[in-house]
Amino acid sequence: MATTFSSLFYHFVFSTKHRKRFIHRDLEDRVWSYVGGIARKRESKAIQIGGIEDHLHALIMAPPKYSPSEIAQFLKGESSKWIHEEFSDLSLFRWQDGFSAFSVSKSIVPRVVEYIRNQRQHHEGVSFEDEYRELLRLHEVEIKDERYLMD
Repeated sequence: MATTFSSLFYHFVFSTKHRKRFIHRDLEDRVWSYVGGIARKRESKAIQIGGIEDHLHALIMAPPKYSPSEIAQFLKGESSKWIHEEFSDLSLFRWQDGFSAFSVSKSIVPRVVEYIRNQRQHHEGVSFEDEYRELLRLHEVEIKDERYLMD
């Protein structure tokens, strides 16, 4: 082939450090928009960003030159820096050390978008911990050491 063609969608999930409820409803739209802007700066497309006070979901379409680890690093690092600069009362804000990334087929992108959009309703009856375990189970990700599942 003379060029590279790709259609790579990743569903990222990461929480605030110790799942502290930092992302209050009055600022979540600004945070989600900023995260989308970070993706655009890196030639990626934020299909849907959302979450609640203690975690974020990001469906990102990215070029193959970025690994999932690189994408998570710039999303978390740049948003954390911006949150500290923009909101002086959130000086203790941190993202968890790790992240999860799941590959998403183009055919189910609409379902993932809807899932991310409905996070607030979803979490009326399901904790982040339970949601996270279920996502890992659905994607057949083995939890090797429970001590490192939540930080």
